[in-house]
Amino acid sequence: MSEGSHLVEVRELCKYFPVSGHRRLKAVDGVSFKIRKGQVLGLVGESGCGKTTIGRLILNLLAPTSGMISFGGIELQELKKAEMRRMRRRIQIVFQDPYASLNPRMTIGSVLTFPMKVQGLYNGEREKRAAYLLERVGMRASDMNRYPHEFSGGQLQRIGIARALAVDPEFLVADEPVSALDVSIQSQVLNLFKELQEEFHLTCLFIAHDLSVVEFISDQIVVLYLGKIVEMAPSEILYCSSQHPYTRSLLSAIPLPDPEIEQKKPPFSLMGETTSPIDPPAGCRFFPRCPSKMDICEKKNPDLVEIAKDHSVACFLMGAR
Repeated sequence: MSEGSHLVEVRELCKYFPVSGHRRLKAVDGVSFKIRKGQVLGLVGESGCGKTTIGRLILNLLAPTSGMISFGGIELQELKKAEMRRMRRRIQIVFQDPYASLNPRMTIGSVLTFPMKVQGLYNGEREKRAAYLLERVGMRASDMNRYPHEFSGGQLQRIGIARALAVDPEFLVADEPVSALDVSIQSQVLNLFKELQEEFHLTCLFIAHDLSVVEFISDQIVVLYLGKIVEMAPSEILYCSSQHPYTRSLLSAIPLPDPEIEQKKPPFSLMGETTSPIDPPAGCRFFPRCPSKMDICEKKNPDLVEIAKDHSVACFLMGAR
């Protein structure tokens, strides 16, 4: 694979969950994006927009309703169970809740060496590698003999990151890895994550609902609203010249450290209530809340249109079809 080529490609991905009767909850509905090798793509949106579902689909923890997921040119849906197990060495995840993601009955050493054992890696050197990874994430090698309940949330998340790195993955899904942590600890874990991403040459999907977190860590950002992409752009472009009303509302909600500047910031308020993802209407899903809505927005869903290089927006204000 050449430098700068796409490691992950998602095309027209859909995941529908059946609910009562013949109704379906459209958690992910026609999502397409690519992640270049070595890139961090931030996936952002409010709770319930389908971020975690996309991550689990890429990890093959959920089967898609339709669409395609390609990793290194291999379509994951076509892999048999044994082939997917081998593929998991290349694709790992850091979970949101560090307390729930580690087995309380296993020592930290066992937590870190178990993935190596499953994949048949580092025979005879597993404890040595586990100790190295612990020290690399800011813990002590002697912590291998302790249990998860003996650590704080921030320490457990560091251990979770070390576990994800244990099998030398190429691609990492970070599912809101700092949202369960205190604000004072978040920056430490984010800085560590950024260092490790560069050191281990990782390609990452970083899922979050906090745009300020995503800005710090991501090269490219995808903004999701009720299962659909509304805007996609490089980080610096999205924060300087966002175009979709939903993206602009998210950015306006980020508090500024200077109270005078914060007070002068123009308000950007949304209207109405969030549309239900259960059998949503044909029009734009953001229509009920949009301050700039037009008649066509209620009747037709806009396509994702490229308005500049690497910058795409799904909005009729941008001339979307």
